[in-house]
Amino acid sequence: MPESYRRWYDNDPILKEALELLKLQTDDRKSAAADFIISLQEQVAQDVIERIYEITKEFANKGNRWYDSDPVMLKAIELLRVAPPKTQRLAALKLLLAMENNTMDELEQDGNN
Repeated sequence: MPESYRRWYDNDPILKEALELLKLQTDDRKSAAADFIISLQEQVAQDVIERIYEITKEFANKGNRWYDSDPVMLKAIELLRVAPPKTQRLAALKLLLAMENNTMDELEQDGNN
């Protein structure tokens, strides 16, 4: 029997772990992660990106989610949400490795996403 998931990222254990750990990071480390995630926008259609910017304006500082209070993080998480599943998983793996190795400032997007 399939489980019902409350959040969009709950169905992928790696993505879920990455976002749960990211939530606990310092503001500087969150900022580095947000920059990395935003670099994924090259893999998302332009009309989707425009909708993300609308969502960011609409919900910034108004929502209850941990990332709603930071407009850059909100944009980053929304971009991640609409990215293809393969891109989501690769980004989550990179984030997990960077958090584990304490190398958030060295996150870079490469051609493997």
